[in-house]
Amino acid sequence: MSRVSKPYEIVERALELSTTDGCVVIADEDSSANLRWAGNALTTNGVTRGRTLTVIATVDGAQGTASGVVSRSAVTTDDLEPLVRAAEAAARGAGPAEDAQPLVSGVPASAAFTEAPAETGSEVFADFAPALGDAFARARSGGRELYGFAHHEMTSTYLGTSTGLRLRHDQPNGTLELNAKSPDRTRSAWAGRSTRDFKDVAPAAVDAELAQRLGWAERRIELPAGRYETLLPPTAVADLLIYQYWSAGARDAAEGRTVFSRPGGGTRLGESLSALPLTLRSDPYAPGLESAPFVIAHASGDGGSVFDNGLPLAPTTWIGDGRLERLTTTRHSAGLTGLPVAPSMDNLVLDGGGERSLEEMVAATTGRALLLTCLWYIREVDPATLLLTGLTRDGVYLVEDGEVLGEVNNFRFNESPVGLLSRASEAGRTEKTLPREWGDYFTRAAMPALRIPDFHMSSVSRGV
Repeated sequence: MSRVSKPYEIVERALELSTTDGCVVIADEDSSANLRWAGNALTTNGVTRGRTLTVIATVDGAQGTASGVVSRSAVTTDDLEPLVRAAEAAARGAGPAEDAQPLVSGVPASAAFTEAPAETGSEVFADFAPALGDAFARARSGGRELYGFAHHEMTSTYLGTSTGLRLRHDQPNGTLELNAKSPDRTRSAWAGRSTRDFKDVAPAAVDAELAQRLGWAERRIELPAGRYETLLPPTAVADLLIYQYWSAGARDAAEGRTVFSRPGGGTRLGESLSALPLTLRSDPYAPGLESAPFVIAHASGDGGSVFDNGLPLAPTTWIGDGRLERLTTTRHSAGLTGLPVAPSMDNLVLDGGGERSLEEMVAATTGRALLLTCLWYIREVDPATLLLTGLTRDGVYLVEDGEVLGEVNNFRFNESPVGLLSRASEAGRTEKTLPREWGDYFTRAAMPALRIPDFHMSSVSRGV
């Protein structure tokens, strides 16, 4: 009869079973809780639990070190040996890994490595759910319908290696997405929040924001495509800069393939990207945005290497005072490019020195401008300039001389986030935000609103 062991026991046993030159074992213990609602009423709720085990085997050979990676879910002690042997077979059958490096060693063990995983459950919504019910009542009396979901997840990651690493990280992750619609479904508004524990999320405040936007949308104004002064809210700024962050690999830049490549060779490190004093940074210890303080890599790719598992992470500035300071590197790509080791991290913060809220930026607008809600369906058009295209969604509003006049049609846009930084004329107050497009993958972001004098709305979109 199989026995489900504690996560650290699973890691230790897998390492004991290893017969190759090196081994990395990652156990991810997941629990989640969710609420869903439609038409001002809860529809579903649930709690889940799960475990995924990843074994990375390395084999040294005359031509270099090969690696094999196998991941499986719901692993018990009876599943361990077949899983380890599968990873070893994959390594022996593979050619030398381009990113091969000695496995990380010498990192002090996590004090909680042998403790039970952290868990979430329905209790995370103890205060949020009643407040959500009150929001339903207010929405009903105000003639609007609320749709959306709240999701909370806790992942405890246990990392062990044949070089002696024993590390553990607990990652809470919560998201709220709330959509308000008029009863005839002709008007729609969206708002999202990122949270660690739902204690800092106020449904009443979110509903009030949506009610205001639905009110703006009672007047419809048709505008043609073109270039408009545009206020990008923090969620839209996050979506654009996260894509830029994912595209900021040093190796690709050094090889002339990205917007961060210097014409004639090399990278654009040291160049000014913005006249504003913008600082783009990642920090695993950023308050409210805490993320893993060491590398957790389940596979090798452009943004990470399995050989770097356990490598400590430190606060890193990517853009400082408007100047490009760092590009992301693994130990392998750092060696190729001659740049410092700077692994990517799971949060992103943009500071611009501004103090105005988005509402204050709207009020300070002179002449005509557009106020966006969010972006979606973002796709890359040209990596050499990082030109992106996508659509506006759930509300674009016309601002004239500090007042919102009404809702305009949606647009398709064509813009590069690097180009936007170079042309931004104002950055507002930095605040924690939830990216709309990338909220399933990257939720820990803090961004200001940006004022762009000439945002390119390339065509009219008739979608909602």
